[in-house]
Amino acid sequence: MKALHIGDLEARVPIIQGGMGVAVSLSGLASAVANEGGIGIISSAGIGMLMPNYSKDFKRANQLALRQEIQKARKKTNGIIGVNIMVALSDYTDHLKVAVEKGADLIISGAGLPLKMPDIVIEDKTGDNKTKFIPIASSARGAKLIFNYWADHYGVIPDGIVVEGPLAGGHLGFKKTQINDKGFVLEKLVPEVVAVMNPFEQRFGKNIPVIAGGGIYTGVDMYKIMMLGASGVQIATRLVPTFECDASAEFKDTYVNSKEEDLMLIESPVGLPGRAIRNKFLEDVATGKKTPIKCPWKCIKTCDYKKAPYCISLALINASKGNLKHGFVFAGSNAYRTTKIQSVKAVFNAMEGEFQKAIEEITVHRHNTTRPAPIRRRFKEYAHV
Repeated sequence: MKALHIGDLEARVPIIQGGMGVAVSLSGLASAVANEGGIGIISSAGIGMLMPNYSKDFKRANQLALRQEIQKARKKTNGIIGVNIMVALSDYTDHLKVAVEKGADLIISGAGLPLKMPDIVIEDKTGDNKTKFIPIASSARGAKLIFNYWADHYGVIPDGIVVEGPLAGGHLGFKKTQINDKGFVLEKLVPEVVAVMNPFEQRFGKNIPVIAGGGIYTGVDMYKIMMLGASGVQIATRLVPTFECDASAEFKDTYVNSKEEDLMLIESPVGLPGRAIRNKFLEDVATGKKTPIKCPWKCIKTCDYKKAPYCISLALINASKGNLKHGFVFAGSNAYRTTKIQSVKAVFNAMEGEFQKAIEEITVHRHNTTRPAPIRRRFKEYAHV
């Protein structure tokens, strides 16, 4: 397992923890991941809802809460800490400023294409270049568009790219018809994005790591996708049912108690499909039930709160606090595989062990033509790499 290099940053374990909002991945989970050699990520989405009286000045509350979480993470680890900032946030630029000013090691931006680079990003990229910038894309076309725009307009490019497939949890960058289409599987997307990055690497003389996310659950998954060209992986679902995850025990238990048939696709009020775990709240929404909304701050640019059946930020913060009667849980396609709550260290140890086992089984295949049947069957899974 090779270290993940993003500019001058080096993660001993090539795992980036996915950003999960609202209030699911904060300083607790991020610092624990960083302490295990991975890259810990604080989600800034709706983070101000953690502050008392946030509705009086939601914009300011977001900035205060984000500062606090970055500071708390820094006190808990000397590892790599980043922030996930959704492009769709109304105060996206303000979140960027806070993250850069507080010295976040990297910023990951999805839920929209981060084309226009705010001044704070330009200053950082053309100056000391301390904070790394990594967009999320769901296709090679989207990745190329971002890199071309930055190169043509600013003379610089992002420091890496996360390619997220349709098996991820939360909001998805795909149409509903594409989610189960084999033409959009992560195994197909990764080589395409790697190919798109090659000309930019040559033009700018730098390595551009491609990080694969969405459906990566085991070390075997990790091995297979890295054999297709990914420099690392982004995982989220497997890190939710950990002691260090910032969400409530009730939130984590939803993962542990879930079954495969409980995973469902929903139409989010902000105009994107999403994957979540079925519960009474979502069933009521599906029947047309609406929850009155008194919006203190239009936190997502695309949200039409006057027509929305519920406030998604409020539903998610309720869930993270354990109030599942008035909220729901986002989750990746593998959430049902959860059997217990464990430590982040245990998850990392398991994934590293699974990764090593995958290497050993491939080695056995290459050097032993009389390999046992179980290994023959498992090798078929890797045959395309």
